[in-house]
Amino acid sequence: MSRFGYNLRQSFSQMNRNKGMYFTSTMAITAMMLILGLFFVTFINISLFTATIEKDYNVIQIYLSEGNTKEVTQAVGTSIEAIDGVDHVTYVSKDEALETLKTRWGDNGYLLENLPENPLPDSYNVYVNDKNAANIVAATAPEIKGVDDVVYYQDTIEKLAKISRFVEVGSVTTMAFLVIVSIIIVSNTIKLTVFNREKEISIMKYLGATDWFVRAPFIWGGILVGVFSSVLATVLTYVIYQNIVKLVGSDISRILSTDMISAQYLSNNLMIIFLCIGISVGTCGSIISIRRFLDR
Repeated sequence: MSRFGYNLRQSFSQMNRNKGMYFTSTMAITAMMLILGLFFVTFINISLFTATIEKDYNVIQIYLSEGNTKEVTQAVGTSIEAIDGVDHVTYVSKDEALETLKTRWGDNGYLLENLPENPLPDSYNVYVNDKNAANIVAATAPEIKGVDDVVYYQDTIEKLAKISRFVEVGSVTTMAFLVIVSIIIVSNTIKLTVFNREKEISIMKYLGATDWFVRAPFIWGGILVGVFSSVLATVLTYVIYQNIVKLVGSDISRILSTDMISAQYLSNNLMIIFLCIGISVGTCGSIISIRRFLDR
């Protein structure tokens, strides 16, 4: 414990003597992790939205033309049921659709109560057995008399999947680049600190101090920079993301019938990730810098 206490005291002492460089290192690593955090929350939410929509890939909404007779409406249902691959068809009246929309809007559902008339059409929900059947229904249904429009989510799913892959690749590439830059910054910071204590270290080596005894305060300095940066980046990411959720969270919930990932949940996981990255960057930068000095 006495060795640990000595290392920490030396670390804080050298950080105090080189405030500018350590501050720069902390801000650089914080900026790196903040960018990664924003990439991360974007990727997680897009993945959630994609998974939510994919649950409905086997459901196609067939909107009926206004003014259809009962016979035409029934004929549409019969024609759709006859398509190969259709499991079953459910009729949804415009009144039922409006009630479902009110439920999706939650606390804002009251806004739909004073409409002069129901703007929603009657429709059929078509449940299919596989993606191929869904494509057949989507292509065939518009040709049936009495059908006004077809809503099929496959295009949306594919677009979200592409965006998700792009964000994932972008996150990994950005992380690799920024981690390297951060390690270089930490390494240069520790190197300047080592130069400032060159005579002191030479005396310690002359008196028999081991390499690890000399290294420890500098490594702990790098670790502390990583920890401070992790905490700061987590707080900033939480504040930014929390404000984004407040601005658009309710709208997304109404549109997709799913909530964005909570800021508290993400911040807890980000803290762990950031601590691992910050400590690793700080340690690597310190080891690289002090090793060059000791190996001379």
